[in-house]
Amino acid sequence: MEAKMQLNTMMANMFATGLLDDQFRQLQMLHEGSSPDFIIEIITLFCKEGEWIINDLAKILNKPFVDFTKVDTLLYRLQGSSATVGAQRVKDTCIQFHKFCQDNTRYGCLDTLDVVRNEFYDLRSKFQIMVQLEQQVWTFYRKH
Repeated sequence: MEAKMQLNTMMANMFATGLLDDQFRQLQMLHEGSSPDFIIEIITLFCKEGEWIINDLAKILNKPFVDFTKVDTLLYRLQGSSATVGAQRVKDTCIQFHKFCQDNTRYGCLDTLDVVRNEFYDLRSKFQIMVQLEQQVWTFYRKH
């Protein structure tokens, strides 16, 4: 089936480029023994929460006086979510972001936020394609 081949190629590319790490493989193994929607639900939750956190980080960092404690708290949530789904590059960028946050460096935080945003949206767009392919594969196997 073509969708399955596309999905496998896409996943291999995501691992090869460091977008995903072994934690995502662990989720896939859990997925095999559970509901077909398990991975889709995890990905959807990660994408919604990640977008919310990134938007909040931008709002806080664009205020005249930055509350770096709030920034750090939100950043830990994004880093934790990224680690949970195996979003390696997002997680690694969050670690860099923490260094600027600990130094109370607003411009360093803003620059790194741009990198986090780019990494997150790159992953999110690939996750959206992956979800579509996953749904096609499940639809095919349910019919056959």
